[in-house]
Amino acid sequence: MSLQLIGQILVNGLFSGAIYVLIATGFTLIFGIMRLVNFAHGEFYMIGAFCTYVLIVLLKLPFFIAVFLAIVFAAAIGFILERVLFRPLHGLELQGMIMALAIGIALQSAALLIFGPQEVTVPRVVTGAWSVAGIVIAKDRSLVALISAIILVMFYLFMKKTQTGLAIDAVSQDHRTASLMGIPTRKMQSLAFVLGTGLAAFAGALMAPIYDVGPYMGEVPMLKAFIVVIIGGLGSIPGAAIGGLLLGLFESIFATFYTQNIAMIFSFSFVVILLLYKPLGLLGKAS
Repeated sequence: MSLQLIGQILVNGLFSGAIYVLIATGFTLIFGIMRLVNFAHGEFYMIGAFCTYVLIVLLKLPFFIAVFLAIVFAAAIGFILERVLFRPLHGLELQGMIMALAIGIALQSAALLIFGPQEVTVPRVVTGAWSVAGIVIAKDRSLVALISAIILVMFYLFMKKTQTGLAIDAVSQDHRTASLMGIPTRKMQSLAFVLGTGLAAFAGALMAPIYDVGPYMGEVPMLKAFIVVIIGGLGSIPGAAIGGLLLGLFESIFATFYTQNIAMIFSFSFVVILLLYKPLGLLGKAS
């Protein structure tokens, strides 16, 4: 392989990995604090994309304002769902997963009724590409990767440098001990769910101008988020970052030489092999 091809594979992998990390961080945050495998996570990605479509195409709002409002709207839905439907099932993991699956189907069906089965498009924020040493770098994907990196750094600083972030981390490590120390665990659970769904919607809003927007668009991101958190370890935010970048790189390699379907097959095969030797993932810890 030429250095140019290697560089192109790395660039494509990093761009894909950045959005995977953003989606998976919200997914693993919700699991870490609520022990809930949120099968509706992909639908919040879809909500973020559809909100962006409505705000930009129909209401003619600027892109960044539309993205912000899409996050707020999805996070508000997440807050209501957590308080009304998930909170009564706290500690019941199987029932919580079934509830999440039902909510995902309901949100997908609602989008189908409102927008119909046809996919819609959002105008690209920027167009064109740069060429650096023969490596093609799309401007729109560069913008998405840059914004994703900034948000992930801000989220990391929030989790490690603020009292609220440290409280969320404490609840994720030991719910009972955190409660005895005076941390309002129920509030932290609500906040974690809001943050998690907001991150998923943020990813969908960023990707809306790049991919077509439709009711079923959340299915593949949900699968990839699940792959990422299994690789990194359920509940591990650093693991989600590592898993997302690894998945993006693996997909870029196999999609370059084979097809996207082969890349997906390899991703699931890698998860199967990893679980045989490291059942908790790369950075996962026993709860």
